[in-house]
Amino acid sequence: MNLPVVDRRGRKRREIEVADEVFGIEPNRAVMHQAYVAQRANAHTGTHSTKSRGEVRGSTAKIRRQKGMGAARKGSNRAATRIGGGIAFGPKPHGHGKSLPRQMRRLAIRSALSSHAASGGLIVVPAIADGETKTNEVAAALNALGVERRALVVSGEHDARLVQATRNIDHVRALPSSQLNVVDLVDAHHVVMTEDAVRRAEELWGGENVKPARGRREAS
Repeated sequence: MNLPVVDRRGRKRREIEVADEVFGIEPNRAVMHQAYVAQRANAHTGTHSTKSRGEVRGSTAKIRRQKGMGAARKGSNRAATRIGGGIAFGPKPHGHGKSLPRQMRRLAIRSALSSHAASGGLIVVPAIADGETKTNEVAAALNALGVERRALVVSGEHDARLVQATRNIDHVRALPSSQLNVVDLVDAHHVVMTEDAVRRAEELWGGENVKPARGRREAS
């Protein structure tokens, strides 16, 4: 398939041919959802904790005798029903991580890229900025491209200046192709990729990195 290449003013200059297995597949929404949930779960630290009745400070002695007081029975001050008592069935530190097969993770990224390409949310440019990458220069380029909502700017390799330039722009995140992930792709309304980023994405998730369907042989 072909994708248009536009300059920083939003004018179409030419078209480039891209790999269908990366940018032209039928998006698998179920796999995208599983990868999204797994990535968000893996980001949880799992350090939340509450004290049970065995961990709070206080006496374990019975407050008053069981019968003959003319009032409801009461046990320890540590009970969950008492003020300052322990928490019943409260959260404890534990891992929230979810594992996902490598092929599913790759399929999720290819599905997200293909979804943006099909909807017109994928914008390919020769470069984000010329010379020194400044915040106002990147912001002007994004405005000219019609990017008004949450955007993901993808470069071929790690660009520290680009990351710093987009840091002060609301709802804009910059990263290299090697760090593309489902959460950033799904959350973004527009994905702006340089030509180098497109080729790098094809190297990472296309060609030999695409697992053939089960029961079928690779074309010779």
